[in-house]
Amino acid sequence: MQLVIISGRSGSGKSIALQALEDLGYYAIDNLPAMLLGSLVDELREQGGRTHLAVSIDARNLPAALEQLPTLLEELKQRHILFQVIYLTTDARILLERYSATRRRHPLTRDSDMTLEEAIDKEEETLLAIRELADLMIDTSRLSVHDLRRRITDQVAHQRSDQLTLTLESFGYKRGVPMDADIVFDVRCLPNPYWDPTLRPYNGRDANIVAFLSSYPIVDTMRSDIYGWLEKWLPAYQNSQRSYMTIAIGCTGGQHRSVYMAEQLAQQLIKHTGEVQLRHRELGLQYSLSERQTQPLSSTSVKPE
Repeated sequence: MQLVIISGRSGSGKSIALQALEDLGYYAIDNLPAMLLGSLVDELREQGGRTHLAVSIDARNLPAALEQLPTLLEELKQRHILFQVIYLTTDARILLERYSATRRRHPLTRDSDMTLEEAIDKEEETLLAIRELADLMIDTSRLSVHDLRRRITDQVAHQRSDQLTLTLESFGYKRGVPMDADIVFDVRCLPNPYWDPTLRPYNGRDANIVAFLSSYPIVDTMRSDIYGWLEKWLPAYQNSQRSYMTIAIGCTGGQHRSVYMAEQLAQQLIKHTGEVQLRHRELGLQYSLSERQTQPLSSTSVKPE
């Protein structure tokens, strides 16, 4: 049986994630009481029918049930039941905007006098234990519905239990560090093409930016050092039963240096992993790279800084 547990903040896209898995053939249940998880798994195993199960467990559960969830998951692990915990999060300010736009009530405000902002903060505190157990955290702050469905399909439904799903993500510090990053490298000390007006409109995937950055020895030295660190330590993460790893690489605007560095490292790392997920947050681009093919998954145009 393959079990996927979806959790996270209300308004972060849990229903969309669950629907994506249901469309892929999973038996999907929203807002499952945590205490029924073990019984549901046993029932489905006895029937011998569906082998793919996806459930949503979040702050709508009773507090006592959520407190018991880590113990319940440990019991499943001891019974050799494979499962993944996927946690969706979104910036609190964006959640406030979403609730204001839809005029829906937050689950924690229905039976209390908490304000919406207080409820959002309380929910994050309530779900902290689940967040710490998560195999994969997805920040949906800047994801469209289609982007989130694609992430669930690529990183969850098609993920093998014996394979480390590696994601390289470029970003701009001016818009904040990605909340789902596991390891962050800062490349702001490298020469910046932004200060050349003829290069400014391009990004780190374009040939003229590649030529500019590759002409500086310091850039190749940093690439070599980062790659050497990853080559040495990624096997240790994988041996610790880690299923997902997001490596974030940041520069000031997320257009040139971080994009170039992520691209270069991805091309090297696929020799070891066979496949790398590559995202350029500020460009709105996402790719699945493999030794056999490089296929763009989505693209949105961005104005140069």
